Amino acid sequence: MSTSRRNERSTLWWKVFHGKDNFVVATGGRVLTLSDTGIRNGCHSRITGFWGFIHSLLRETIAALKRVVITGGTGGLGKAIALEFSANGWDTVALGRNDLELADGNSVKRFFENTVCDLLVCCAGMIRDAPLSRMDEERWDDVLAVNYEAAARCAAAAIPGMLTKGRGHVIFVSSYAALHPAIGQAAYAAAKAALHGLARDLAERHGRAGLRFNVILPGFLETTMTEVVSDQRKEAIRGAHCLGRFNTVSVAAGFVRFLEEKLPSTSGQVFSLDSRL
Repeated sequence: MSTSRRNERSTLWWKVFHGKDNFVVATGGRVLTLSDTGIRNGCHSRITGFWGFIHSLLRETIAALKRVVITGGTGGLGKAIALEFSANGWDTVALGRNDLELADGNSVKRFFENTVCDLLVCCAGMIRDAPLSRMDEERWDDVLAVNYEAAARCAAAAIPGMLTKGRGHVIFVSSYAALHPAIGQAAYAAAKAALHGLARDLAERHGRAGLRFNVILPGFLETTMTEVVSDQRKEAIRGAHCLGRFNTVSVAAGFVRFLEEKLPSTSGQVFSLDSRL
């Protein structure tokens, strides 16, 4: 049985000027010719002529695109992350609340079965602050469901596809409140802090399989979610920053891509992105 062989002359120049004379399928660093009839997955492909070769090269390029899925992708930070990755050549899937019901485990499972991703960014979140003594059970459950349970559910659904590929990365978007909650943020702080333990557990469990899990604390961002915060409170929060200024969604989004692309050996870590101590 013939098998594919690595061709040292598999540069783009060599492929274009010599591939047109053969039956070829370009697959990364390998060139499969007619004599290499064993094509991946037991399928047999014959692509003839120059345009067939170009078609195969384009198909290879499209298949090589990495995919990022962002929950909460229509919020301020989610939009910025989607723009950051799409502008840098990623296949980007930004999910809003009308795109996928994160509380429905079956829907989430089906989605990730059909949408295998290289990177999952769990950015969906909500705030419903109230003192614990005045917080009813329904409000508590809502906050935990969106900020923690949805992220855990999406990660669990995405992991099988990542394991099949032998690589993958999940980034959980947490909050400074997980470490230093304001008065009335018991539920929100508990949910966001739970993401830290989840990331460390998953990093330990799946690290040998090539999967990574990290957490970011983007800092106080002036987005739709924080519009309800009074100007007086915003100034008090700003004053707690050593640099006296807030982070921005574009900077936070840039760090997410940096963490994915430039820190391939980093997992199980928590990164705080603003200047509060």
